[in-house]
Amino acid sequence: MLVPKKLTCSALELAPGITLYHTGPSLDKGPMPAVFYFALSGEDSLCLDPFNQPVQFLSDYPIRVFSLTLPAHEANLPPQNALSVWADDMTHQRDILSEFIEQARLAISYVIEQKLTSEDTIALAGLSRGGLLASLIAAEEKRARFILLFAPVTILAKAKEFEKIQDNPLVKKANAFTVVDHIYDRHIKAYIGNRDVRVGTRNCFDFIEALSHRAFENKIRSPQIEMLLSPSIGHQGHGTPPHIFKSGANWLVECLLKI
Repeated sequence: MLVPKKLTCSALELAPGITLYHTGPSLDKGPMPAVFYFALSGEDSLCLDPFNQPVQFLSDYPIRVFSLTLPAHEANLPPQNALSVWADDMTHQRDILSEFIEQARLAISYVIEQKLTSEDTIALAGLSRGGLLASLIAAEEKRARFILLFAPVTILAKAKEFEKIQDNPLVKKANAFTVVDHIYDRHIKAYIGNRDVRVGTRNCFDFIEALSHRAFENKIRSPQIEMLLSPSIGHQGHGTPPHIFKSGANWLVECLLKI
């Protein structure tokens, strides 16, 4: 059983209303590999067990982990209501995901400009809806070479909160399949339960397969794109156990530190 590590994080104000959270080696120790991990609020993504378990495992290595607060996770809003808030925002034509993607790009530029990392050692990682955002950010951010997904949302329209607004253009755009052409050349690893009925095991498989096919069509004969199925746990089979978080963290360590 994992004994939770108590992690702390610092906050960097990048711009009015945009806070970048950080944990790991001190920022005055020169450039190091960087992981941007998205799960809940920026602070909870880095510090709240069990959602921060990938971060706990990464804390044993010279890797900095950063996070931003996901839309609808501000000001202690209940995270279980986040997708309902997203649906309401999209109903009113508020493009909250594009706004978040731009914040993430600003954050990536910041850590590079401040020499906290280098362009070839940046990874994006996300849990559930954070996984969708990691994929969408990667499409706009070529500097992120590695993408790690835990039980990712791939098609937002298939979540129950969006069943009445599936044809909304903002909902249609929030679809990982729309970025296949932009990220097929990255190193990608996805983990999901074998019966995740919240986000859809089949949806995740189809996404990974689409990426692999597109890579092959572009003459990448051995795409570095993979998916691992494990026995489902938790409500609707949407949980992620510690050993899966550890496996994903180890994959990032291998990618970023070339171990």
